[in-house]
Amino acid sequence: MREIDLGAHTIKSHGARVARNHLHDWIILLLLAVIEVVLYVIHPFYRFVGEDMMTDLKYPFKDNTVPIWAVPMYAVLLPIAIFLLCYLRRRDVYDLHHGILGLLYAVLITGVITDAIKNATGRPRPNFFWRCFPDGVPNYGGHWGDVVCHGKDSEVREGHKSFPSGHTSWSFAGLGFLSLYLSGKIKAFDGRGHVAKLCIVLLPLLVASLVGVSRVSDYWHHWQDVFAGGMIGLVVATLCYLQFFPPPHYDDGWGPYAYFRAREESHSNNMGHSRNSVNALEMEIHSVNQRTEPNGDAFLPVYANSPPSSTLDEMESGRR
Repeated sequence: MREIDLGAHTIKSHGARVARNHLHDWIILLLLAVIEVVLYVIHPFYRFVGEDMMTDLKYPFKDNTVPIWAVPMYAVLLPIAIFLLCYLRRRDVYDLHHGILGLLYAVLITGVITDAIKNATGRPRPNFFWRCFPDGVPNYGGHWGDVVCHGKDSEVREGHKSFPSGHTSWSFAGLGFLSLYLSGKIKAFDGRGHVAKLCIVLLPLLVASLVGVSRVSDYWHHWQDVFAGGMIGLVVATLCYLQFFPPPHYDDGWGPYAYFRAREESHSNNMGHSRNSVNALEMEIHSVNQRTEPNGDAFLPVYANSPPSSTLDEMESGRR
């Protein structure tokens, strides 16, 4: 299909209807947000940590290179800003709405999966020793030689949330969705060999990868945590994207499914109106044909209140 009829579905004309059609999706999205908050607040499983396990858990306890508040900035707000720019150009409310809804679903589903696994696994972070013993004095007097931490409760609790990496999973969820969105919009896989388009598609994934690398460099995560987080985020982002948009390599990969459905419905309605007009015209012509009679080589209309033929003959004689 060609890119025609763009600008016919704006926020003003179709926004309310689109929102009503997806009201249940937004309600479920709010429920996911509540679940995510609960998972973030509750305590994780405190896995047994013995003295011989501390060898890989004594890395320095340093600050985050990428702070937690920055993650929603580049993983959520940045893609939404790009969606808005595309809307200003195309005036397609379906593209804007489904882009935002799909992105939020990708991020929240990823967050729920990540934090659920974090709490269930309880794997210690590489800097767990300094979280548990900030003064450097260890205490393994717990049951079966388990650690007895005397650090801050909040830091010890976070110390048991290593697997998988939340920074990485959220980054790949948001930026992975953005990468798929851009690849469809610029038709990166149209078979014409424009490799420069591929650089645009890979840029968000590169940023997400660097965020994951920073988690290992900051000693907040093991490399397995980052790998698992990246896979979770990318898979969920792909699934959520394909719920609303065709695969980017398709000919119609530049627009959402809903746009093409709305356009087909509009064309079907127009064809229906055209057929009705043609049928009405045919009926009118047929009616006129039924109300005519031959007169030599010509056809004269017969009117309902026309005088009889004898009266016409007398009138003709009078004129003569």
